[in-house]
Amino acid sequence: MERNIIITGAAGNLGQAVVEKFKREGYRVIATVLPDSGEEVEEADDVYEVDVTDEKSVVEFAKEYQLQYGEVDAIGLLVGGFAMGTIEETGLDQIHKMVTLNFYSTYNMVKSFLPLLKKADSGCFLFVGARPALQPSDGKGVVAYALSKRMVIELADYVAEEAKDTNVRSHVFVPSVIDTPENRASMPDADFPQWVSPAEIAEAMHYAVNNPALRNMTFKLYGGV
Repeated sequence: MERNIIITGAAGNLGQAVVEKFKREGYRVIATVLPDSGEEVEEADDVYEVDVTDEKSVVEFAKEYQLQYGEVDAIGLLVGGFAMGTIEETGLDQIHKMVTLNFYSTYNMVKSFLPLLKKADSGCFLFVGARPALQPSDGKGVVAYALSKRMVIELADYVAEEAKDTNVRSHVFVPSVIDTPENRASMPDADFPQWVSPAEIAEAMHYAVNNPALRNMTFKLYGGV
């Protein structure tokens, strides 16, 4: 029986690593990319252009998904963005942008797909948090980002409570700094080997999905930082 995973933000650095890992492990990978972005995900089985920050777009995608594939084993919620700024430097426009990218993109997918997982009494949501959302000392310089990621972590808790009498699971993956070309360029003097690689996060996600005894775990992937 084929196992299906949906991966949003599949063209990003983390997304590509997660696609590669699950494809290598025999999953059918259904990827989403931003409409009209020109993004490609070569290793995915199918790619859909979906603006996951838009509720109507996600509702339509969920309907199409059920027609084409039926059940889903895991959903990797990887769309997101980052912004610097203390409280005094951060306006509501920046907070709105971060909430849209990090929280709305996640909430819309959960809202549309949770009924499908509950009906099947199986499936796993993979949320991406961030250490600044858990540690104010790290979050004070990235307030909008940290607040939006905190909302994602809280949403995972609500999903766990909603699904506590089912076999639907939710896990949160909390990296410190992910080793990407963009982060290396912005922090050229950092100790890159201490960072967490996208491949390491992908491994943790695969482990969580394939161990049913694990329920509603928080994986702190801090590396050596």
